[in-house]
Amino acid sequence: MVKLYALTILYKNPTSVMQLAAAYDVESFSFFQKNSIKEFMGFVSKTIVERTQTSARQSVKEGEYMCHVYVRADNLAAVLISDHEYPRRVAHTLLTKVMDDFATKHPPSTWPTLKEVTSDFRQINTYLAKYQNPVEADALTKMQNDLDETKIILNSVIRFTSTIR
Repeated sequence: MVKLYALTILYKNPTSVMQLAAAYDVESFSFFQKNSIKEFMGFVSKTIVERTQTSARQSVKEGEYMCHVYVRADNLAAVLISDHEYPRRVAHTLLTKVMDDFATKHPPSTWPTLKEVTSDFRQINTYLAKYQNPVEADALTKMQNDLDETKIILNSVIRFTSTIR
């Protein structure tokens, strides 16, 4: 089963990277590891945004995690930390959606002055929960999955009818 661990929105200004909103799913870790895991994911998110050029997308392997990052031309950035099996296209679709929603609620002129980890963007938690299952969250992935299942059924029917003759 695929897994999402963190979704973070950041602002990349010339001197530093500020975390503006974040959501974590660390329930699979022990109680004593949860805070350390969140700190690690926050650090990795800031580091990968620092090293990603403006107007660029990339997916980077970090240990047992995949870090999907998108830094827009306006220096708003988002990072999604997942397992290796999570589809890249769906990850980057999510990053685009969450940044568009954030930019709608918080105009670009406010980003440099927002306090780190803004608590009034709760939709980020909804996105992290909804996209845990990429097949249900993304219409194109769901359609591809349905087509694959249909192809399997049709192949079975063709084989069955050819054995009857």
